[in-house]
Amino acid sequence: GDFFVESPIILLAAIIWYLKIYEDGKYCTFPHAIELLNKKYSDVFTILTSYPDLENYLSPFMDAWQGGAQDQLQGQIASAKIPLSRMISPQLYWVMTGDDFTLDINNPKEPKILCVGNNPDRQNIYSAALGLYNSRIVKLINKKGQLKSSVIIDELPTIYFRGLDNLIATARSNKVAVCLGFQDFSQLTRDYGDKESKVIQNTVGNIFSGQVVGETAKSLSERFGKVLQKRQSMTINRNDKSTSISTQLDSLIPASKISTLTQGMFVGSVSDNFDERIEQKIFHAEIVVDNEKVAAETKAYQQIPQILSFVNEQGEDRMKQEIEANYRQIKSDILHIVESEIERIKNDPDLQHLVQQG
Repeated sequence: GDFFVESPIILLAAIIWYLKIYEDGKYCTFPHAIELLNKKYSDVFTILTSYPDLENYLSPFMDAWQGGAQDQLQGQIASAKIPLSRMISPQLYWVMTGDDFTLDINNPKEPKILCVGNNPDRQNIYSAALGLYNSRIVKLINKKGQLKSSVIIDELPTIYFRGLDNLIATARSNKVAVCLGFQDFSQLTRDYGDKESKVIQNTVGNIFSGQVVGETAKSLSERFGKVLQKRQSMTINRNDKSTSISTQLDSLIPASKISTLTQGMFVGSVSDNFDERIEQKIFHAEIVVDNEKVAAETKAYQQIPQILSFVNEQGEDRMKQEIEANYRQIKSDILHIVESEIERIKNDPDLQHLVQQG
C-alpha cells in the first residue's frame, strides 16, 4: 500500500498492542491509544521499543529517527495524528471506555440487542467510531454455535462497515441475517467503491425497492429478468386488413415503471430454500399497512429501562461533570504511564541506551 497510508496503521497497531501488554490491558481502549499517540514521539518510541514484541512494528520509524529524516518522520506521525484527532471529545471518550458489555451480541449465555445511531452534524467523526465497532461485531457474530441474529443497518452509506460483503456471503450458515437500507445504488458506489458496492448488490438474496431512477432502476430491471411476451400488430390499407403476431423478450418490470412507482408500491425479488419453494419470486405490488394494528402496537410500547443514571442523591444531573472527569482521567492515565515507563527504562541497564537516543 501507500507509504503514508500504511505507516499510521502500523504505528497505531503498535500502540494498541502495547496497551494490551501493559498491566494486562487495563488501559487498552481507543481513547487511551489516541492520547498516547499524541504524546512526544521521542517518549512514545522509547517506550514501545523497550518491548521486544514491538520492535519490528517500530522499525521504519526508528530508521527515520536515527537517520535524521525528521521531515519524513513528522509526516508519518502526522498521517496518524490528524485523522484520529477528530475523535478527541469527552463524549466519545466516555462511550469508548469502560467495560459495560461485550460485542458478541448472539452469545447464547449473554444475548443482547445493540442499537447505535449516527449524528448528521458529526457524521465524519462518529462514522469512524461506528466503523470500528461494526468491524469487530462482524468477526464476533459470524461463528458456529451462536444464536440466530440480525444485523439491520439503515442509511448504510453514512457509515463504513468493513467486512460487510463477506458477512453477507458467509453468515447465512451461521444464522446471521443482514438487512441493509439505503436510497440508491449510486450512494453505495460513491462511499464503498465500485468493487465492494457490486459485491454487496450481487450477493444479497432478497431485494425490496420503491421509486428509484437512472442506473439503479436499470440495474433492478435487469435483475428481475425478461419474459417472453406476445405482440400483435394490425395493418390496414384500402383493400384489406392484416394481423401479425410475434413474440419478443421484454423486461419483466421495465426501468420506466420502477422510476414512476407511487408511494406504497414496491418491486422486488425474494429467494427461497430447498425445502421451502416460492413459485412467485418477483413481485410488483402495494404494501398494505394496517394502521389500526400499527397504532395498537405503538400504544403498547414499553419504556426502555434506564441502565445508567447521572442523577446524584440530591437530584442533580452530573452527566457533564462525570464525562469531563472521565476525559481528564484518560489524559492522566497516559501521563502516568509515560512517566513511569520512562523511569523504568532509565533504571534498567539493558534499556538505558533507548532514552539516550531521545
